[in-house]
Amino acid sequence: MLVPLLRRHLRPYRGAVVAVLVLQLLQTAATLLLPSLNADIIDRGVAAGDTGYILRVGAVMLAISLAQVGCAVVAVLFGARTAMALGRDVRAALFTHVQGFSAQEVGHFGAPSLITRTTNDVQQVQMVVLFSLTLMVVAPFMLVGGVVMALREDVVLSGLLVVSVPTLAVIIALIVRRMVPHFRVMQTRIDRINGVLREQIAGVRVIRAFVRERRETARFAEASTELMRTSVRIGRLMALMFPAVLLVMNVTSVAVIWFGGRRIDSGEMQVGALIAFLSYIMYILMAVLMATMMFVMVPRAVVASERITAVLDTQPSVRPPARPVVPAGAAAGSARGRLELRDVEFRYPGAEAAVLRGVSLTALPGRTTAIIGSTGSGKTTLLNLVPRLAEVTGGAVLVDGVDVRDRDPQDLWSGIGLVPQKAYLFGGTVASNLRYGKPDATEDELWHALAVAQARDFVERLAGGLDAPVTQGGTNLSGGQRQRLAIARALVRRPALYLFDDAFSALDVATDARLRAALAPATRDATVLVVAQRVATIRHADHIVVLDEGTVVGAGTHTELMETSDTYREIVLSQLSAQEAAA
Repeated sequence: MLVPLLRRHLRPYRGAVVAVLVLQLLQTAATLLLPSLNADIIDRGVAAGDTGYILRVGAVMLAISLAQVGCAVVAVLFGARTAMALGRDVRAALFTHVQGFSAQEVGHFGAPSLITRTTNDVQQVQMVVLFSLTLMVVAPFMLVGGVVMALREDVVLSGLLVVSVPTLAVIIALIVRRMVPHFRVMQTRIDRINGVLREQIAGVRVIRAFVRERRETARFAEASTELMRTSVRIGRLMALMFPAVLLVMNVTSVAVIWFGGRRIDSGEMQVGALIAFLSYIMYILMAVLMATMMFVMVPRAVVASERITAVLDTQPSVRPPARPVVPAGAAAGSARGRLELRDVEFRYPGAEAAVLRGVSLTALPGRTTAIIGSTGSGKTTLLNLVPRLAEVTGGAVLVDGVDVRDRDPQDLWSGIGLVPQKAYLFGGTVASNLRYGKPDATEDELWHALAVAQARDFVERLAGGLDAPVTQGGTNLSGGQRQRLAIARALVRRPALYLFDDAFSALDVATDARLRAALAPATRDATVLVVAQRVATIRHADHIVVLDEGTVVGAGTHTELMETSDTYREIVLSQLSAQEAAA
């Protein structure tokens, strides 16, 4: 998986990669030439007492050294820029692809794993590319060139390479083979520790309220210890690898000096040639050592690339149509927002029973349609089918007479104002959050939306007003304040279809009543679909749909349902007295 991933994302930087290869080849050639020139100085200059020859060859060596340094610096510069650009591009590709995932794909991978894949896994691939372009690409040049130059100095002594190089290769292969499974486990351990940490940060108030700090600390310590144990196993193998490599290198050096000394004594070799040969042997073994460093990194990068590719190759279950259909009324400027569900079914992959079965309803512009039911009856799931946050597995969802699966997603979403069950705000200011769906909204529009959402008073009290800071998730605001700002955000957009998913649950009864009264004129021309647990929120809706275990068991007005639906009557009487229900 690593090679196809690199081939795909390094394609725009082919010129830089070729430049790095050429520069590294030049600097390696310069490096390999220096020991040979040094041998000439010793054998022809020092031994013969020829000072002029020493100065001439020394000047050549100096010029070659400067060229070597220049090539190395430029090669590292190009290599580093290419590696960093690759990491940026892969992260962008992951982010863009994940943005198209439905809840099904996000649930399959899990948010902690997606975060790890976008950060840590990309970093592993990026580091491999960096070291490949700055170190690893030198290794084959150095290895081949070193062997050629060593043979040029002394063919007989080069026989030591037949023993030392294969020995190193076998040692490295055995150790790397043991490391790969541990790297695979390490990435899952990082996923788990991210998941535990994310859960504990998000639920810190619950943890403190139930005095579970010790248990959560122990749970985090357990996840951290598992990661540590895996890291220690890998560290032990790494600790075994480098001493083994150094041992082979040192034994080879001793053997070269031993056998080389005997050849000098017999007159078959000169002193300068032995020194040069020893340098080439070190270059060859250093090339193997550089390859060893890469072999330490590559297995983990291979695992990381598999995880990245798994995300990139996952096709979203909710995909845009090849030929989007535009609603007929949209071009004529007629009223938009008509919503119709026809015999809708939704089933999670692999589930035995469907969450929704045979659900049909129609919500019209200028009317409020409410959905109520017990917990787990499928209310939120039904609402998520409208903007295609999940895909129907049976039946059809139509907006303005066109199946949402045939609509362009951007066109569909531009006409919907969604207020989710969990009001989420982004880091920034009050104004930046309100303008999330309409960047060009004026301040008057923002204040009007805040007034309708019953949020104007508390925003005016904030230091900075519309420019008051909002932390990530809106954690510096109360639950009710976040919910009202989320409602205002939807109102600023002025969509044709409003989806309120239990969006009034954090409000007190009085604020809820004022907000609903203010919403009526603000949404007069739009279709409003409300999911609620509180009867008082939906009792005055134009049409109420009652869900029970994923099926429609009643539909009508509040008065009609009190007479015809036992399920609705039971829900109402569990919250209101008989007199309040009849009022």
